[in-house]
Amino acid sequence: MKIIRSLSVFALAAVFAATATFAANTPSGNTTSQFQGPKANTGTATFFKADGKNMLKVSDDFKVPDTPAPTWRVIDSKGNVYTLDAFKIKDGNGEKRQVVVPAYVQDIVTVQVYCAWAQVLLGEAKFAGAVK
Repeated sequence: MKIIRSLSVFALAAVFAATATFAANTPSGNTTSQFQGPKANTGTATFFKADGKNMLKVSDDFKVPDTPAPTWRVIDSKGNVYTLDAFKIKDGNGEKRQVVVPAYVQDIVTVQVYCAWAQVLLGEAKFAGAVK
């Protein structure tokens, strides 16, 4: 009887561990799919609120493309495109890994990395639904 009870407890613990692992690797409603594109193809973006502002940030595994002017861009549910800010900080040594989303952006369905200099899309990631 003790063996069956021990196996039951072990099986239950394994189910909880598998569920936690799955949840950690599954994007939430506020996290995009992985970036896909010719130059931006790692990491995700997350939408959050801080100090009353809407914000976006990229995950730790996101690599800012080595292009002249990689720029944050978002697309809303109506197809409007908004260019936000450069990823690279002017001193050349830093990266802007999070950005304030202006209040006039009603919602976001897609986050893009856009090269403003070459005017080419470097990659994009999508939310499961519009966030705001």
